[in-house]
Amino acid sequence: MKINTRKMTLAGLLCAVAVVGSMFSVPVLGSKCAPVQHLVNILCAVFLGPWYGVGVAGAASLIRNLAGLGSLLAFPGSMFGALLCGVAYHFTRKMIPTLVGEVAGTAVLGGLCAYPIAILFMGQSTAKVAWYAYVVPFLISTAGGALIAGVILVSLKRSGVLARMQDAIGEETERGKTAMRA
Repeated sequence: MKINTRKMTLAGLLCAVAVVGSMFSVPVLGSKCAPVQHLVNILCAVFLGPWYGVGVAGAASLIRNLAGLGSLLAFPGSMFGALLCGVAYHFTRKMIPTLVGEVAGTAVLGGLCAYPIAILFMGQSTAKVAWYAYVVPFLISTAGGALIAGVILVSLKRSGVLARMQDAIGEETERGKTAMRA
């Protein structure tokens, strides 16, 4: 299996953007809402695919926690959204399902999975919060990031830059071009 250097480089760059972007977070009910992470999740879905997206989300969450910029809730809050929006884009190649996948994955699945993490690792005071309490803060965070990503991607698509960027990054496209030339 060949590693695509461009994809790895872009994944590292997007991970760095997510970590630096987490400095601009808003605390809501015990979680730090970082909309830049959700913007990055959607960009990963469109340019890299679902597995790179989950990897970038996990690495960014780990670095944020090690640097004291995030909480343990960053893991479910970013990784479920990255997976769902990546899968949505992979199968539909459309923006709206991709944005909805990010919001649903983060707000619903990530929000619900944050509760057991809060109970197990963050102490008893956090456990007193209702099991659905993380859905609203995660929804606020992901909706902001999805809105920003939507504006960026629609602008790139209208200008024709999106397709050129995807062609430059995607190894499948390069194989297709080579096959067409032969």
